[in-house]
Parts: sequence; C-alpha cells; structure tokens
Amino acid sequence: MSDIYVIGTGMIRFNKYPEGTVRGMAKDAVELVLKDAGLEKGDIQAAYVSNTFWGMFANQHSIRGEVMLWDLGMDRIPIVNCENACAGASTALYLGYTAIRAGMFDVVMALGSEKITHENKALSLGAYATCMDVENFASHMKMFEDLGKRFTVKMPDGQSPPGEGRSVFMDAYSMGARWHMSTFGSTQKQLAVICSKNHLHGSLNPLAQYQTTMTVEEVLADRPVAYPLTRAMCAPVGDGAAAAILCSKSFLKKVGKKRAVRIRASVLGSGMHRDLDGPDIGERLSKQAYAMASLGPDDIDLAELHDATSYGELHQTEVMGFCPVGEGGVFAESGASTLGGKLPLNTSGGLECRGHPIGASGLAQIHEVVTQLRGEAGKRQVEGARVALTENGGGNLGVEEASMTIHIFEKV
Repeated sequence: MSDIYVIGTGMIRFNKYPEGTVRGMAKDAVELVLKDAGLEKGDIQAAYVSNTFWGMFANQHSIRGEVMLWDLGMDRIPIVNCENACAGASTALYLGYTAIRAGMFDVVMALGSEKITHENKALSLGAYATCMDVENFASHMKMFEDLGKRFTVKMPDGQSPPGEGRSVFMDAYSMGARWHMSTFGSTQKQLAVICSKNHLHGSLNPLAQYQTTMTVEEVLADRPVAYPLTRAMCAPVGDGAAAAILCSKSFLKKVGKKRAVRIRASVLGSGMHRDLDGPDIGERLSKQAYAMASLGPDDIDLAELHDATSYGELHQTEVMGFCPVGEGGVFAESGASTLGGKLPLNTSGGLECRGHPIGASGLAQIHEVVTQLRGEAGKRQVEGARVALTENGGGNLGVEEASMTIHIFEKV
C-alpha cells in the first residue's frame, strides 16, 4: 500500500462570528494550510470541500467548494463537494486519501468551512435535524421516546419536548446516556468529569471556542438540557474552518518536508439497522482501522473523539477499545484520559470546548493530532506521542451514527 502523508494543516479559531462568512473563513484556513505546508495554491491538484448548512442559511445549495475557492484563484482543478453531516470534513480527507492512493493525484487539499450562528437561533438549532431522516422524523422521535421507557434511569418530569430550545441531537445523546446509566451504572458525575477535563484541555488551546476551566461541580450545576446532560456537557453552536494538505510518498521525497505525518489508516462507513445491544458502528470501523494500520488500541498515544456531548466521549472510549464496554466513566474518573494520563483524549478541548462547526470539525480533529505528533502543541503537548486516532461521527439513523470516519496517524 502506498504511503500517504499530511504535510500541512490550517485552522482558524472556532468561535461565533456574526459578521463572518463561509467563504471568508475558508480563505483564511486555506492561506494557513498553504503556509504550513510551504506550498503555493498552484501546487494543489484537487480539492475536497466540506460544508453542511450554507444552503439553508444563505441559499448556496450547490457548487459550494467552487465558490469558496474562486476568490483564491483556485480554479480549473477538480473540486469535489462533500456533505456528510458532522463527518463531512473527515470524509473530505478520506476522499483525498483514496484519490492519492489510487494514483490519481500527488497532492490534494481537504477543506471544511461552516457558519452556524445566526440571528434566528431557532433556525440554527433546527438545522441540525436535517442530519436525520427528515421524512421520517416524527417516527424517529417516537423511537427515542419508546426506548426511553425501557430504561431504569428516566427523563425527569417537566422536560421540554425533543429539540425544543436545543439541537435534537442532544435528545439522542440523552437517550444513549440513560441507556448506559441503566445498563452499566454509569453516573451523571462521570459525564461531568469528562466535561471538566475537556474544559481543562480547551483552556490550553488558543484555537478553542471555550478557553475557561470548569469544575465538576460547576458542570453539574449548569443549566439542564436533556437529562443527564447539562449545557456545559454539550457542544456549542459556532463557526469555523480548517484544512489539511495530503501528498504521496513520491511528492514528499521531491519537496523534502520534515514535519510530515503518515496516515496509517483511513476508514469510512455507514450505520446499520440494529437495536441498542447490537454491534456499534464505532466498534466495527475501529476494528477495520486497526487492521489497516496493523496496530491495536494499546498502540494509540492520544485520540480526538466525537464528543458532541460528554456521553459521546464516554461511549467512543469504549467502542474504540480503549477500555472495557461499560467502564468509560470509570476510565475518565481514573484520570487516564487527562493530559499526563495513560491515554489523553480530546486534548484540543473536543467538540464540547474547541467547538463544533459541523462541516469543519473533522479537520479540526486532524489539525490537533498532527500538531501533537509534530510536538508543537505547547502546554497541552502529549509527551512522546507517536500514534494518534481520530473518530468523527456524522448524522443519525436508528440508534447510531449515519456515517463515521476513523483515521490513524503516525509520527514520521
């Protein structure tokens, strides 16, 4: 198999930019990634571009990548528009990886740019529901309701209807958390430990949307969203852009880049029809990724996991094989996932604190692990990091993610 490398990453700080634009943020990220890679825009042979909500917010439903890159003079090259909900940006990287592996190109760019903040907050929050089966949305919500009745840990009386004043995905994560609490005895405090840890990590990341620490007690005391989740445990609405440049081994030899990071595995897959006790998409795809990389969970030095809520990190910690199923909360409480611990998770602050502009999040994860493997993460640097994993889920169908990518990277 041909070796493929990341030779540049670029990311603007994720935040709320009321006056910002999708194309403006994309321009900033592209300029950053070209500078980091030491390349000119004319060196890029193809681009894979991720965005999810631009059409809904500004009516730019088509040719989004072409529009983003037009102002930069990046025309003529193949530009592939990639929409895969929250997994769009990492899917863009997967497509670039497969194109180089197929011998089509030697150097390509993956780009994600997303603006979700809007003066109409209901529009922003409502947009997330389009990452589900819109035509069957009512029956999907009914499924969540019926499943919730089976759990010993119930939704407290007086909770607002699903999706009211929040992203409907918070209700999906709430269901998963209550299932885990009912099945394995995990606790709301363990979720707060994960959130507090991510706030610590985010406070050390100058590109994170939230850069303040929170104690476990402060997390628990924050405004309830959908039990057992409080506001701090949920990824914020925000904007941002991130990019990466990939190349073949022959191109790397020609340009002699010394900060390259090798991609050991790149896996993309979809969810399946199953019940809550069936084989999880993360378990299935992580096994594929480990086999592709000829590595196992014990070989991973750090990971960025899709923590749209604290429960997301707890769950992915288990299905990636980092701890036994049912012990994700215990793993977090032990300090293993904190900087300095056995396996630091979400050193960027994760989606909860770094932020989650849907179409850019996957490449923000990749920016973080590449920075770590280069030894350039400053106060949040994981000592001796050589191998890193990213897991990025997208959308929801049934009881799991509609799509997911897993990547494994290695320091050269």
